Amino acid sequence: MVCSPDKDRGRLALHPDLEAEQAYVDYAYECLEAARRRASRLGSMVEVGRGGTEQARFERDVIWDTIVTRLRELELGDASLVFGRIDRAADNGDPGDTFYIGRLAVSDAGQEPVVVDWRAPVAEPFYRATGRAPMGLARRRHFATKGRRVLGIEDEVFGELVDGVDQEDVVGRGTLMTALESARTGRLGDIVATIQGEQDEIIRAELPGVLVVQGGPGTGKTVVALHRAAYLLYTYRFPLEGQGVLVVGPNRLFLGYIEQVLPSLGEAGVELVVLPDLLTEPVRVRGNDHQATGRIKGDLRMAQVLAKAVRDRRRPLRDELRVGFGVETLRLTVAESASIVADARRRARTHNGGRRFVEQGVFDALARSSRRDDVTAGDVRDRLRHTIEVREALDWMWPVLTPAQLLHDLFGSKALLRSAAGDALSDEERDALYRPRSATVDDVVCTNDDVPLLDEARALLGPRPRRRARPPEDDEVRTYGHIVVDEAQDLSPMQLRMLARRSLNGSMTVVGDIAQATGAWAHADWDEIVALLPQKRPARRAELTIGYRIPAPNMELAARVLAIAAPDLSPPRSIRRDGEVPRFVAVDESTLVDEVVRVAQDELDAVNTGNVGVIVPASLADAVADGFERAGVPYGAATRNGLDERITVVPVGLVKGLELDASVVVEPAVIVDEEAQGLRALYVALTRATKRLSIVHAHPLPDPLTS
Repeated sequence: MVCSPDKDRGRLALHPDLEAEQAYVDYAYECLEAARRRASRLGSMVEVGRGGTEQARFERDVIWDTIVTRLRELELGDASLVFGRIDRAADNGDPGDTFYIGRLAVSDAGQEPVVVDWRAPVAEPFYRATGRAPMGLARRRHFATKGRRVLGIEDEVFGELVDGVDQEDVVGRGTLMTALESARTGRLGDIVATIQGEQDEIIRAELPGVLVVQGGPGTGKTVVALHRAAYLLYTYRFPLEGQGVLVVGPNRLFLGYIEQVLPSLGEAGVELVVLPDLLTEPVRVRGNDHQATGRIKGDLRMAQVLAKAVRDRRRPLRDELRVGFGVETLRLTVAESASIVADARRRARTHNGGRRFVEQGVFDALARSSRRDDVTAGDVRDRLRHTIEVREALDWMWPVLTPAQLLHDLFGSKALLRSAAGDALSDEERDALYRPRSATVDDVVCTNDDVPLLDEARALLGPRPRRRARPPEDDEVRTYGHIVVDEAQDLSPMQLRMLARRSLNGSMTVVGDIAQATGAWAHADWDEIVALLPQKRPARRAELTIGYRIPAPNMELAARVLAIAAPDLSPPRSIRRDGEVPRFVAVDESTLVDEVVRVAQDELDAVNTGNVGVIVPASLADAVADGFERAGVPYGAATRNGLDERITVVPVGLVKGLELDASVVVEPAVIVDEEAQGLRALYVALTRATKRLSIVHAHPLPDPLTS
């Protein structure tokens, strides 16, 4: 018996087990509340009086942290606790066990399981069982829920009495369709209740090594990657909780979109970042370079250029150093300075770490030049290290540098660029990197394309030396036990190198869609990407082939673009065969912005409580935003908080990965002309909507949209 919760609410109420299942869910919530009360009461057991020992206070803090973590895990908010049940088949006359599957594990007062965590091994058949491979199940039951309320029940039965049941690509179709057709909120939600078989296989894949996941639009690759992070933390709590799990997104708009998924799964300790967040020293980062310059900065040759730039800053003196020391003059010859620099080059692991060898060599040489036998290097250091002559000599021979200083000096000098680049870059490429120096390095605003170069420089330079004993390092590069990278198809070799540097043991989940590679470093295949990631184990590949989000009419239109943009790739198979036909609105150029506002309002009315994304070429973003301002129509910009508005104006370069109820794509021809991978960018724009798609244009449409 299959009940469709989104089409026949009255029919659902007729399911004979609805009342009994509601009672069980109520009992599960009672047990959850009891667990919360028990966790709260633990706090009274760790009070430390005024005379308590340091050990007692330390133990109290540890226990409090544990209590707070546990209470956070037990906080569900509006999310449903229980969403399914599995009944195992009878075995030799013994009735099979029944398990309720939910967001987290809940036990009763006797520690008997009431709800099984969705990540537990026993829950695997809930997502994987099919008619051909029932995995020991007699029945699988999906609940359509809203908070604590069970709205409907959908059953799938297995065994000899059912011939060919569940031969489709999806399980729990009714529950899945209800989730897909619900209005978007501007934030990505979890899919824990509707995970499908091919998704679950990726989520539960083994931890070690690099797992590459190719997934077209609407296949759920982002949410699968996030659920995988939650699953790995559950399954490999030790050591991952201590080593850390990192999720890297393409921009802050995307981070705002996904930030609620892991907390809804009880995993709030995962770090969500964009690449600039990983820099160890604060710099101002804004915008991107011109695409040609950005491509040069992303090229792996830049690692060679930066290494040479650092070597160029290790130099012997040009003239002998003479410095007064009491009644005599101490000397450091050019030959001695060359020997000191050469010795430091051999001994230093990082550039800044080598400064102490240079300083020691300089003070030793100056002490040796004294006519007095009792003058030591320590004496010379104490008396001369702050003199202008000595400081200038040391800074010439071996300057202490920050990454920002290195890049500021390098890109601001054609001579330094010529020396560092050598034959690695052409004259035109060197000229593209040049930018006039600012008055001070603090005035420099770096671009996102500079970020991997700053990180590479940090690896070469190391931390700046500190004179005093320092607290636990806050400028060391943090590594992680597992790294999840989304939209990886656009990452440059230098960006991938930056991420590989943060991998503790080579464990990564890398997801994306080669067909949606639209940046300056759009890769042709995954081999190019994998070659730049840790190689401790052979990389594994997986593909998501079923599209759950995009209605078939929208996908068919996008597929025409894909056939030209990436002819070797196939679009995902959409399970949503119905849907509104995409609407084309041809307008006069003088009325374009006003028509975009009007169409967006029409779409907002059509999706009721849903949201609308107005996807625009970068050159039109400000004009369209001004149009909404003039019309007095509330809208959000492409920022982390802008997603809270029901209408959001998003440049096409930032829309990747977002889900929208309705999309208004503005001027496809301009998108194609402006973006480096124009047709692929258009493909991305056409595949964001879960319900409705409108295309507003004054320019003639690109050929794939005219047939």
